[in-house]
Amino acid sequence: MLMRTDPFREFDRLAQRAFSEARPAVMPMDAYREGDDFVVKFDVPGVKAESIDLEVERNVLTVKAERPAEPASEGREAVVAERPTGSFSRQLFLGESLDTDRIAADYADGVLTLRIPVAEQAKPRKIMVGGSGERTQINA
Repeated sequence: MLMRTDPFREFDRLAQRAFSEARPAVMPMDAYREGDDFVVKFDVPGVKAESIDLEVERNVLTVKAERPAEPASEGREAVVAERPTGSFSRQLFLGESLDTDRIAADYADGVLTLRIPVAEQAKPRKIMVGGSGERTQINA
């Protein structure tokens, strides 16, 4: 059983609620390159897939999600309430070398995974060099 020993608990809870309503909470993320994809993973536990909104505008990716607070019920009194609720938001500035038209999103076990392919024009390619009758391949 948890015991209430902090006389300022209610004040802390009200302050946390006031500050979290002032601006959306941030989603922790990891980002890395894997082959020809740029992979971004966001932690959004307890969020329903339907509440996740992804938008790309001018190479800015905006991820929004919402986890509603549990409805109050009679006879229930919070002892500890640390799990954030409300709106969560994160923006990423994507480079020109990424193909924002082919972003794939998957949500499982509280983790939103985005796979953003590297654009074809940004991938390394071979260029044939001709001259004096012989062709030599040079990596570009």
